[in-house]
Amino acid sequence: MATGLCGLMAPLVLLLGVLAAGVAATTGFIKSPLSQKRLTQDSVELYCEAIGNPIPEIQWWFEGNEPNETYAQLWDGARQDRVKINATYNLHSTSTIYIANLTSDDSGMYECRASNDPDRNHLSKSPKVKWIRSQANVFVIERPDIKAQVTIDSGNLVLSCNMTAPSLGIEGHEWMHGDKILRTDKDSSPFTSHTIEGKMEEHSGIYECVYKTSPEIKGQVNISVAPQVVAYKKSEHGNEGDTGVLTCKCSSFPPVKTWIWYKNGQEAIVNGSGRYIIKSSGNKTELRILKLSIEEDMGDYHCNATNDYGVGGAVINLRVRSRLAALWPFLGIVAEVLVLVTIIFIYEKRRKPDEVLDDDDGGSAPLKSNATNHKDKNVRQRNAN
Repeated sequence: MATGLCGLMAPLVLLLGVLAAGVAATTGFIKSPLSQKRLTQDSVELYCEAIGNPIPEIQWWFEGNEPNETYAQLWDGARQDRVKINATYNLHSTSTIYIANLTSDDSGMYECRASNDPDRNHLSKSPKVKWIRSQANVFVIERPDIKAQVTIDSGNLVLSCNMTAPSLGIEGHEWMHGDKILRTDKDSSPFTSHTIEGKMEEHSGIYECVYKTSPEIKGQVNISVAPQVVAYKKSEHGNEGDTGVLTCKCSSFPPVKTWIWYKNGQEAIVNGSGRYIIKSSGNKTELRILKLSIEEDMGDYHCNATNDYGVGGAVINLRVRSRLAALWPFLGIVAEVLVLVTIIFIYEKRRKPDEVLDDDDGGSAPLKSNATNHKDKNVRQRNAN
């Protein structure tokens, strides 16, 4: 068996030796691009991987569906910067072509070409080793129109999608909210709906109706409301001289465009003015008040949010405590201990006279004991007679 293994290893060692010596090896594909179907406005990505010694170069070429159209080379930034090409040349060659916002003109044959011949890009010499090629078809299908809407029926929200002039076979539907699947069916109808119990303010967001076609077709239904602002805490406490932090959040859709903070009866607070610092990012805002003051900072603070559908807000009550406030519980405990010690001391002082009287009364006990002894003696004498 060892002899057989040596027989198998010998050609492999020879091949590795030839490659290490720098002898040109034929280029070959490890992975080839795959044909795909896409919708207009979608994107597509094709992948190609080749090996050889020296490491081969990879190029991308395209031939459209027009009768007289010929292959043309693609480069990074082509088609109004919709084409992106990334290539790496390490142990072997890898290249990816990405095309965004597809149109019907992007349909056609895409070709991955690889060659490691030194004359491969010479303008007058033909390469001795021809370019090897791997092809993939990209079919770009016109995206059908989907009419999406939200209606209210008996206090419930009804989301619906209706595909006009469907050109692909429908094998079912899915309704999704984010990554969560709400409902699925196998109906082939171009119309689909989903019912949600509750008010719009409770279920705002982006919902998707997914048609099970090849490729999948998605429609979008938006439940949009004015900002539903919630205070992180309705009442905040801070110590005098510390930094107070007030926070408001809004999880409704569409996102908040602007946040405004102000105190009751006063103008809007400007970020960076005085001791105020405001940090707002998306659906969250935070007001920091430096060096809290009992006289100036106590009161109600309003956080107002605005989006395309209106305005919403919340109120936070800020209370500022004196730095000595933390000592009052400790002083109270000390006072209670002092009162308790005083009561015990007084009680002990009053008990001592009573204890002395109890000791004097105990002195008559031996008389009773002697009487008992005399009686026992008389009994013994009588028995002796």
